[in-house]
This record gives sequence, structure tokens and C-alpha cells, in this order.
Amino acid sequence: MTSEPAGRFHTVDGSMARSGSRYKTTRTTLIAADGVRIDAEYRPSAEGTSATAVVLAHGLTHSLDRPAVRRAAAVFAQRAAVVTFSFRGHGRSGGRSTVGDREVLDLAAAVRWARTLGHPRVVTVGFSMGGSVVLRHAALSTDGRGPAAGTDRGRIEARTAREGARARFPAPTEAATTASEAAPEAVMAAPGPEPSAHPDAVVSVSAPARWYYRGTAPMRRLHWMITHPLGRLVGRYGLRTRIQGRAWDPVPLSPVAAVPLIAPVPLLIVHGDRDPYFPLDHPRALAAAGPAELWIEPGMGHTSYARKASGDPRNADDDRLFARIAQWLAAPEPPAHGP
Repeated sequence: MTSEPAGRFHTVDGSMARSGSRYKTTRTTLIAADGVRIDAEYRPSAEGTSATAVVLAHGLTHSLDRPAVRRAAAVFAQRAAVVTFSFRGHGRSGGRSTVGDREVLDLAAAVRWARTLGHPRVVTVGFSMGGSVVLRHAALSTDGRGPAAGTDRGRIEARTAREGARARFPAPTEAATTASEAAPEAVMAAPGPEPSAHPDAVVSVSAPARWYYRGTAPMRRLHWMITHPLGRLVGRYGLRTRIQGRAWDPVPLSPVAAVPLIAPVPLLIVHGDRDPYFPLDHPRALAAAGPAELWIEPGMGHTSYARKASGDPRNADDDRLFARIAQWLAAPEPPAHGP
């Protein structure tokens, strides 16, 4: 396993997949485009060989070592290989959380790693904050051609530049320094020799449709944790999450604005009808914004893997949902429109 010290992303020698290492659990450190170190783990499919890899994007305050994330990974691994990772500011990863902004670079590094390991099909599944990240990542990702001038994605990047971001696309040898100051919209489109970071299907679970939502008590508490110095101390020492103190500048593309840019990639929106954070207008707005299938899950709260005791009977419901999502992802052509 080798990495390019000045490259955009951690790279793995292609002989790793050919020699059979692809079928072993592997823990490594990825380097995101802005130089942040990302803790990641690869779990092979229980079926042995699998063309598909599922990349799981956790929610705020979680990490790849949390039991709930590992349980989800175990279910998905029954059908496909799984890559889990800890977003910046979480677990063993470096940096500080930007609560959904620069996290798209972490996800891009994980997707590229999965492709480097020999998986021609890579799909993303995100929960809560991770659900918003997979949407924006899919909207900003390209197949290597970059955004065409005048297209929706091209206009997004032009707007980013006008808002003061440094939109110069960094060459691979200078990405770690230049990208640390560039907006993710610009960095995601930077050309490079590495495998593509674009997903082949996307699942967003319990995600918000828009930023700065404070319409529920849990979200007001969450905003206090993010924006108040004392709240960030609680996040760091109580929830083991390091959150940056700077406000977004520029404000990233919202999840609902990202959805229409994802097609023709298949998209599934999953949300519980008892979510105490984001009411049902959020998933409905996401599903209405572009081609997507919408699942409203009766009795489900916020994310399907929220903290529960190991013996909680609701864990079985979660596992069944994960299995259904895995089945949807395994379909040759997941439907683009829901009922």
C-alpha cells in the first residue's frame, strides 16, 4: 500500500486488489484533497467477490468505530464490500468538523479508495449530516470531464468563485496546500489521474432539505452546540466531536438544490415519520426537487441507527431497513422515481 505525499487523495497500489488483499479487512488513513487525514476501513463482502462497494457516511458525532455504524456496515457487507470512515473532526480522523461543508472531500477520498481496490461500482449511503453530504457530493462529482460552462454544475462553481472562494483548480502536486483554502465545489472538479469519485447510486437517510433549520427543539440544541463556544466544548469532550468555530463562507450548496444535479444517478431518499429533528416536509422537498424514490418509514425516528442499547428490539427493525436499502442498491437499475 503506497500513498503519494503530494497527491490529491490517498492512493493504493493496484497490485493490492490483484493479489487478493481486496478480500481482507483493511484499516488505513486517507488524505482528503485539502490535506486532512481521514481514518477509513474496508470490509469485504461476506459473499466473497463483489463488483459493488458501499461507502457509508455517518452522522454528526458518530465515527466508524461506533457500534451503530459497525452494525450497519455488517448488514451491508452481506451483499457488497463496505467502506466506512470517520469524517474530519470525528474519531481518529484529523481536522475539525465543518458540519457538512468540506466533508464532501472526505467522502470523495473514500469513494476513490473503493475504486482503487478494484470495485467498478461504488454507491454512497449517508445518514443525517452524512445524508446531506452524499447529496452534495453526488451533485459536485464528475466523471473526470469537469463541469461544462453554462451547465447547472458549472454555474454553481462560477457562483462559488464570485462569493470569494479561490476557484483555481489545483494540480495534483499542489492540491494539499491550495485546496485547503479552496471551496469544495472547486476542489471536487479538479482534474487528476486518480479513479473517479463519482457515485453510481446514492441513498440519503434522515437528511435535511435546507441549512440553518431550527424548527424543532433538537435542532435548536444542535445549533447551540455548533455555534456557541461552550457548545463546541460539550461537543468535543462530551461527544468526542471537534467542530470548527468559523461560520460557512460561502454557504455551501443546499441539499435540496443539489438533488436536481444528481440525475441520472439513481437516488433514494429515506426518512422516518417520527423524526424529531427534521419533519416530513424535508424528505418530501428533497424527493420533489429531482428524480428520486422516497421511502417514508413508519415509526422510525432520526436515522435508522440512532444510539440504542445493544439489546434494543428496534435494532432488528434497523437491520431490516439496511437490508432493504442494500437490496435496492443491488438492483441492476434502481428505479428513478418513487410511488
